[in-house]
Amino acid sequence: MFARSFNQAVLLSLTLVCYSTLPCFAQESVQQEWTPPAYPLVACDPYFSIWSQGKSIVDTDTTHWTGKSHRLVSLIKVDGKVYRLLGDTPERLPAFKQTSQQVLPTTSVFTLAGAGVEVTLSFTTPALPEDIDLLSRPITFVTYEAKATDDKEHEAQLLFAGSGEIAVNTQNQMVKAKPIEIEGAAGLTVGSVSQDILGRRGDDLRIDWGYFYLAAEQSQIASTAISTMRQVGKPLSGEQPESFDGEIAGGRAALSLCFQPIKVGKSPTKQWLLLAYDDIYSIEFMRHPLRPYWRRNGLDGDGLVKESLQDYAKLMARCEKFDQELMADLKAAGGSQYADIAALAYRQCFAAGKFAADANGQPIQFSKENHSNGCIATSDVFYPMSPQFILFGPSLAKSFVAPFMEYANSPRWNFDFAPHDLGTYPKANGQVYGGGERTEENQMPVEESGNMLILMATIAKLDGNTEFADKYWAKLEQWAEYLKETGFDPENQLCTDDFAGHMAHNVNLSAKAICGLGAFAQLCELRGDSAKADEYRQIAEQYAEQWVEAAKDGDHYRLAFDRPDTWSQKYNLVWDQILGLNLFPQDVLRSEMDYYKQVQNKYGLPLDNRREYTKLDWILWTATLTQNQDDFETLVAPVHRFLNETPNRAPMTDWYETKSGKKVGFTARPVVGGVFLQMLYQGDVWQKYASRDQTKASGYADMPKPPKVTLKTASADSTPVKWHYTTQKPADNWMDADFDDSQWRVGRSGFGTRDTPNAYVGTTWNTSDIWLRRTFDLDEVSPELKLHMHHDEDAEVYLNGVLARRNSGYSTSYENLTIAPEALATLKPTGNVISVHCHQTQGGQYIDVGMATVEYED
Repeated sequence: MFARSFNQAVLLSLTLVCYSTLPCFAQESVQQEWTPPAYPLVACDPYFSIWSQGKSIVDTDTTHWTGKSHRLVSLIKVDGKVYRLLGDTPERLPAFKQTSQQVLPTTSVFTLAGAGVEVTLSFTTPALPEDIDLLSRPITFVTYEAKATDDKEHEAQLLFAGSGEIAVNTQNQMVKAKPIEIEGAAGLTVGSVSQDILGRRGDDLRIDWGYFYLAAEQSQIASTAISTMRQVGKPLSGEQPESFDGEIAGGRAALSLCFQPIKVGKSPTKQWLLLAYDDIYSIEFMRHPLRPYWRRNGLDGDGLVKESLQDYAKLMARCEKFDQELMADLKAAGGSQYADIAALAYRQCFAAGKFAADANGQPIQFSKENHSNGCIATSDVFYPMSPQFILFGPSLAKSFVAPFMEYANSPRWNFDFAPHDLGTYPKANGQVYGGGERTEENQMPVEESGNMLILMATIAKLDGNTEFADKYWAKLEQWAEYLKETGFDPENQLCTDDFAGHMAHNVNLSAKAICGLGAFAQLCELRGDSAKADEYRQIAEQYAEQWVEAAKDGDHYRLAFDRPDTWSQKYNLVWDQILGLNLFPQDVLRSEMDYYKQVQNKYGLPLDNRREYTKLDWILWTATLTQNQDDFETLVAPVHRFLNETPNRAPMTDWYETKSGKKVGFTARPVVGGVFLQMLYQGDVWQKYASRDQTKASGYADMPKPPKVTLKTASADSTPVKWHYTTQKPADNWMDADFDDSQWRVGRSGFGTRDTPNAYVGTTWNTSDIWLRRTFDLDEVSPELKLHMHHDEDAEVYLNGVLARRNSGYSTSYENLTIAPEALATLKPTGNVISVHCHQTQGGQYIDVGMATVEYED
């Protein structure tokens, strides 16, 4: 199963000798002048993800992966003068010069020099894959090592600060900060005032609940300060910044740690600190809020910080060892440029998803479709992402498949092909893409069904049995039958490259279906059903023979069966070798690779003949097809060049132009985990990492049952009710309880257009804005009341004139949302007034609001 050639093993041994010490590959990295398009600093999950998008970390302020400001600041005072080490704040200060940089799987290392001092600044996220409890922890260590470069001794002092904007979606949202109370630690924490847990969903969003921590060992810290960003450097100048203990806009707030002064000489002096984020609840799965996996046994934010500070030395040693070993294995498998790309991808992949705990305390992972549409747990996103998870063992491989299969196996999904997604991050409440749960429109039937059969067979290969698949066997058999009937020559439908549009007779999609059928045959064989295994094996073999004949186009193979003089990357063929299916002749792979080398451009191989753009993940898959080192490096080198030279400073994109090197779209997506596919061909290396799985995940919980929702006021999805409304901007006090709305029109709920998903339109609304008011009574005034609300797009709701909730973006169905305490406090048994404003910019539109209570089953 994990066989590997002698020559590859020798190459690995030689490389390990080179990598036995960190300076060996540090020097090589400098020689390559490898400058990624952005540097990962904090890379934990889709919300706690902070990057430097300059060529040097002092060129620009740090940002969230979306590009929005998430400022981290580091300053150093040397012999009485203050300099910047990180960020562009305060901009009036001079900066040390960055002389080198290195991105490793768990650590980004920067060397900066000035004033006779050299500082090595490292950001380490202990994303160690064998232990999901550790991998899931939202922590990053920041380590300084300072030494003199001029044979003199210098007086120095360090300061590190983080902005309150890290804890809010927009800079104007209010936050409150306070000192931490953790034994042996000094530090600060900040969170939004509203604490609307899991209140928003969408793509270009940042968290606005939970708490950001900045902490260090008490013995290292001279002072802490809660101030404004303008005053962040004052402690180094001997001044006390103006402090505050009330509420302040997140974009103005700064939390800073000022270290004890140090003497800097020839020998390095080290100081360090911790960044952490406690989101309290991470994911909503079928309307149930889920704790982050690290919190499953009762650990809270303070406990996380305390344990992490205590474990610093041990975790740093483990990370250094892991980075050295993985970099050596990557170089042995694909060369130094491949290792650069994979190291950059590693944290980005893990940081684009979140590990939560299911009802049985098992790890389930939800990936986010960053900067494409914000979908959660998307099959055609976690399919390319999967090699990074699969490499490190069955627990990681199952973590993202389990919740998806639970949904597919439930009554919520009644199609005979696999779903596309589970919702919009962080709410995994059911598919929203394409036709969703209601129609087949814009679905990806062959794509998703093939994905799941291939992934299930890979998990069974890791386990050596089909125990994980058995629970979902009827569904897997249904998908295999679907591919048997429709997979060889797909009808006009989308595939994972949906940005290219619908296409019939897709040759690469057909290859996926054939590999999916072969994978299902393997599952049957492993399950002990030889007859069914033979049946599906024969079908797969027959289809593969037909494929070779029908797709042939001279010296290569077509984009579509009915399109001569076309070509495409056949990246789906990789599973034929990795799973040992042996369905396609080797000369198919050879002829494809020879053709690819003729048509690739300066920055990579286009996706197909239609456009010059490409997908980075698919090039790295295609490069593995022949398992020839020269072929592999020939396709990888232009990708490395692209990342080094692209004008777009942003976390790694996977969609870009192969001639100009410009990004087309997509940023910081998890699909870059696909670059680890080459490692799955390295049998003994795969076995080594997979066998280290400490989590041993098993016994996954069933999908949560939907909570019981009891409506306390009418809404259009149950009983439409009349509202007063206007589409002309009213007076500023339109939301007040005593406002006179008698001249407004009267309409029945809900309000919107009929093509809006899950809308119950009683009154057509198709202008940019609408204002609504009505009175209502309550049988019982309860602190458990929620807004039962469906909005498309931005909406604000007032109860008796007090703001109850403000939502940006849109929903795709009714949700039960928290109400601001001050608005809840205004409710009374009779004579309440609810006032709503909704603003629309594009697409469907809809607004309806009621009130309800929600009860969860144990």
